[in-house]
Order: sequence, then C-alpha cells, then structure tokens
Amino acid sequence: MEGAANSLDYILDTLPAGHHLQPYLSLLKFDGKLLVVGAAPEPLQFEAVDVILGMQRKKTITGSFIGSMEETQEILNFWAEKGLPSMIEVIKMDNVNSAFERMEQNDVRSRFVLDVASSNLE
Repeated sequence: MEGAANSLDYILDTLPAGHHLQPYLSLLKFDGKLLVVGAAPEPLQFEAVDVILGMQRKKTITGSFIGSMEETQEILNFWAEKGLPSMIEVIKMDNVNSAFERMEQNDVRSRFVLDVASSNLE
C-alpha cells in the first residue's frame, strides 16, 4: 500500500462491513474521492484530523445507496475502458442458499453473481 500512496483519483468502497477508511484515504491523490456504496452495519472509521490537516487533506468521503441505470452503465464502461478486473464468483441459482450461508460465515472474498440462465429453475 505504501507504494500506491497518493496515486488514485477514486476508490469505490463496496465492503458491507465496518472497517477503517484510513488506509484507503492514504491511497487517494489530492482532491481524490472515496465513494462508499457498501451498507456497513457498524460505523466506518477514519482520523478526522488527517482529513482536515494532514497528508489526507482535500479528500472527499461520499456515499450513494444506488445509482441510476445510466450511472451504473457509466461506471461499467469506465471499468472496461481502464481494463480493471472485477473479483466475482459466479454461482447458479440452485446454490444460492449455500452462498447465503457463506456470507453469514464471512467466507466470501468477492461478489456473487447469480447465473440465472444456467440454473435449474424447475
């Protein structure tokens, strides 16, 4: 993370769990933005003095519940244009209950994508 300090314009934070924002703020450039879209049940934490006075100053923490279809397409286009990878695990609808169990056990390191077309929905 030290090597990437002050190198990013934006960070899209999708983690739906309480976590410290400080390590991510250090990655943002001057005027960088951290967009929080993961609905964490606990408060997120950061050092306010760093955002006001320190190396983290002039950085924005913002959030959004959900974007429009147009905004969603815009971010997907941006992701593809930049060649950014997505960490997903494709599961069939038949296995959705085991996916929920894994989420409850905190055994998920990526996003689940439901493959409805290949699922046995009979």
